[in-house]
Amino acid sequence: MIPNILTGIVALIHLYIVVLEMVLWDTERGRKAFGTTPEFSRASKVLAANQGLYNGFLAAGLIWGIWLGDAGDPVKVFFLLCVAVAGAYGAATVNTRILMIQTIPALIALAAVIFM
Repeated sequence: MIPNILTGIVALIHLYIVVLEMVLWDTERGRKAFGTTPEFSRASKVLAANQGLYNGFLAAGLIWGIWLGDAGDPVKVFFLLCVAVAGAYGAATVNTRILMIQTIPALIALAAVIFM
């Protein structure tokens, strides 16, 4: 149960990121979350929506893994690894804060799926 709860938390984080990137990107809340200017958010709105879509696929994969129960452990492992790698890349190229938001929760959930 704990691995599914932790995986669910990671999925919820990514669903929130989907909303931020696809819906709220060019709003005050979106700009505050990502530290962007109105000019940048306006110019990059389509790119952010595309990025949000990918985060939606990660969330969908995690939810699918949970839905499958114990048989979904390989699915959860795959998608949690994808989240961790994407977070590490984002931290290296955009902002190290991404490690705390994306990578660390994914690695904690991954450890729970593998070892519990």
